[in-house]
Amino acid sequence: MAQVSMTVRMDSQLKRNFDALCQQLGMSANAAMNIFANAAVRSRGIPFRVGLDEPKVQNPALRRFLEYRESLSADDSRPELTLDEINEEIRLAREERAAQEK
Repeated sequence: MAQVSMTVRMDSQLKRNFDALCQQLGMSANAAMNIFANAAVRSRGIPFRVGLDEPKVQNPALRRFLEYRESLSADDSRPELTLDEINEEIRLAREERAAQEK
């Protein structure tokens, strides 16, 4: 496949910090940018959350849910569950709740 060049403009201190980080990771800044580009194409978007902080949620249960949801999106190492696995999780939770209600 043909290679092309791309120019990226950034703050000089950011570039120094990025180069140092890439060196610690054992790769070039060019390799890191290629990893980013591949991840963006694969996910069809920016491969990390970009956005404004969510407003403070007063409801504690909703706040815990939103924090949990955020932790799931931040942890790409977790495998996605199959429908059977999800149903099994629900069944076990229902059994546990029924046992607690007795």
